[in-house]
Amino acid sequence: MMLFQFLLILIMLIGAIAVCVFRTLINAVVAMALVSLIASILFYYLQAPDVAMAEASVGAALTTAIFVIAIRKTKKRDDKG
Repeated sequence: MMLFQFLLILIMLIGAIAVCVFRTLINAVVAMALVSLIASILFYYLQAPDVAMAEASVGAALTTAIFVIAIRKTKKRDDKG
């Protein structure tokens, strides 16, 4: 049991570091969604299913969708001129 929690926390830490390291915004948003999804799994494992559902729906799904839409709507700058 403790090994499972440790593994999930380790995946969360790797995902958080990946968010900081990635150079493209879409990759960082996907890594952020992974961290949020792992957090919701941990909440469920710690017997807080209501918090897990809120984290999964708002943190992993809604926030990710809003960030992806915002990134797609912004124009990319050309460095040529």
